[in-house]
Amino acid sequence: MSTHQTSAEGGCLCGAIRYQLAQQPARVTLCHCQFCQRSTGAAYMVQPACDEADFTVTQGQTKTYRHISAGSGKAIEIHFCDTCGTKIYQTFERFPGAVGLYSGTLDDPNWLKVTPEASKHIFLNTARADTILPTKTPLFKEHAMTTDGTAIAPQVLDSPKPASEL
Repeated sequence: MSTHQTSAEGGCLCGAIRYQLAQQPARVTLCHCQFCQRSTGAAYMVQPACDEADFTVTQGQTKTYRHISAGSGKAIEIHFCDTCGTKIYQTFERFPGAVGLYSGTLDDPNWLKVTPEASKHIFLNTARADTILPTKTPLFKEHAMTTDGTAIAPQVLDSPKPASEL
């Protein structure tokens, strides 16, 4: 395991696209919205967020799919491999200069540190009912902020519970 390294590498399924992340992301969002469920094919997306300056595509060139968010009305661009279809990262009209990585593309998935202090679960109103929510982590039924950028107060649990009980 390379959990002690500051930088990480990753790429797509076929190897045509490679990238480097210069440091651990400042935050990790675990998103349970239907867009992220469909985008990943999983119950939720684990998305490390970093500054554009910390993320570099080192091999290949991604294609881009532009999607308008139902929640914010702003564009989300999904960058993916045109050969194998692997989604690599997202960029956001709403958050210029930020990159949201598809964490499953990391070469070493254990490199990513997901701590209560630097993570949050969002859109729990559409989470799978059997998803177990952790303690001491900010939880939000929808996004963590309104469309105008106003922060929303999180819910924090003292003991784990299923999303159906939130």
